[in-house]
Amino acid sequence: MTARVKIFDTTLRDGEQSPGCSMNLEEKLRMAVQLEALGVDVIEAGFPIASDDDFAAVREVSGAVRRPIIAALARATREDIERAWQALQEAQHPRLHTFLATSDIHLHAKLKITREQCLEQIARSVALARSFTEDVEFSAEDATRTNLDFLCEVVRVAIQAGATTINIPDTVGYTIPREYAHILTTLQERVEGLENITLSVHCHNDLGLAVANSLTAIEAGARQLECTLNGIGERAGNASLEEAVMALRVRHDLLDYQTGIKTEEIYRSSQMLSNIIGIPVQPNKAIVGKNAFAHEAGIHQHGVLADKLTYEIMRPETVGVKQSALVLGKHSGRHALQKRYEEMGYAVSRSELDKAYKLFIKLADQKKEIYDEDLMAILQDGLREIPETFKLRNVEALAGTTKDAWATVTLERDGQMMSRTAQAGGPVGAAYAAIDFLTGMSGKLLDYSVHSVTNGRDAVGEVFAHVEFEGKEYTGRAASTDVVEASVRAYLHAINKAIHARHTNRPKEKAFMGAAD
Repeated sequence: MTARVKIFDTTLRDGEQSPGCSMNLEEKLRMAVQLEALGVDVIEAGFPIASDDDFAAVREVSGAVRRPIIAALARATREDIERAWQALQEAQHPRLHTFLATSDIHLHAKLKITREQCLEQIARSVALARSFTEDVEFSAEDATRTNLDFLCEVVRVAIQAGATTINIPDTVGYTIPREYAHILTTLQERVEGLENITLSVHCHNDLGLAVANSLTAIEAGARQLECTLNGIGERAGNASLEEAVMALRVRHDLLDYQTGIKTEEIYRSSQMLSNIIGIPVQPNKAIVGKNAFAHEAGIHQHGVLADKLTYEIMRPETVGVKQSALVLGKHSGRHALQKRYEEMGYAVSRSELDKAYKLFIKLADQKKEIYDEDLMAILQDGLREIPETFKLRNVEALAGTTKDAWATVTLERDGQMMSRTAQAGGPVGAAYAAIDFLTGMSGKLLDYSVHSVTNGRDAVGEVFAHVEFEGKEYTGRAASTDVVEASVRAYLHAINKAIHARHTNRPKEKAFMGAAD
């Protein structure tokens, strides 16, 4: 009989903790709605004690998303657990997820407590969480480096205190499949009552084994998989949701398990996350990368033309990748654009369509062929929910090999136009200097990347600018056939984010001891 594996998505919590992946409240809500459409069983919406922003995110997601379980993370302390429960008050299906480190290196170096004190703290915290809700998950942080005999005792105490899900995380991505399977099977053999509890795994990718370890864990008895879209997360990231889910689907002959994931929503979910956090998916990323279904070698092309199964083990449509070529032209109207978005699976409002159509017409005047990838980039620009305090009205730049570049930028704020000309080593740097003067927001550019959304000389270039303002980091994104324009819009996007964050007064300050997995 096919066993059911729950998908616990922690993109909004562990994923968002990775450098450069912060999301504001509106972005988290949009991502949570898409995760519900994707079919995940559990959404870990945040770490409420970490900041007011995290608390608000858990509270708002709890009210907006009704089908999945909404989990809130808490350290094994009364203050954390009570704060997490407050944030979950609107959830249809709330879960308290509490954790405590159990490896000797964490107990001695970080927590400075004994094993006995660790067990006492687990018992108290799980019991407290259970007094609020029947759905309590306990995670033994750094479980794979924990003494196995002690780990058995940890799990036994957590179950006796009322935990309904036990998570055995590979917190630092240290284990390998064979060892992980041994840990899980030993726990099931030696801990009474574990057979009535959901066994969960949360794997990090420090050795590139997160998905392999997760699949091995499922074969060893785990029935909940904790993962993130695009594999984002602390350090090298988490187990990639799309890779694990599609491995279970494609190799169902050997892995007789099923999930509730609607795989046709995978690509859209991946692209939405990428555009929200401003980190593009690497081209050769499994399942969702630009090259995942591309074939350049002649022998591969010949095989695919004869039969796609020669080099494709899954159909692109299975994960929501469209295979359309030319879609629309400059004479197409709003109705045609809306219909194409509907065919791509996007329901757009009138205001969103109006914004997208303006960008579409501008792009159609600049290039001959418009592809689905262009439309997706346009849509993400149109859906930008950060208020545009500063709007770009014009940018002109001149560069050469013998002189500094210069740029003149015209911005609008509250109906007032302002212009500035600046010089720098390159046109983008000159434009950024002009923007700094006009906005009074001098940013430190931490990272800047450009990649082509489509092919050809008139391809759309997508720019990601990762900028620091007043010690806080923001990512801006924009797309255009003009790289300088895209660069300016991306920088302005980051500036508008920083201004919005300042006005809403929600500082992003993570808890001192960090999060569990």
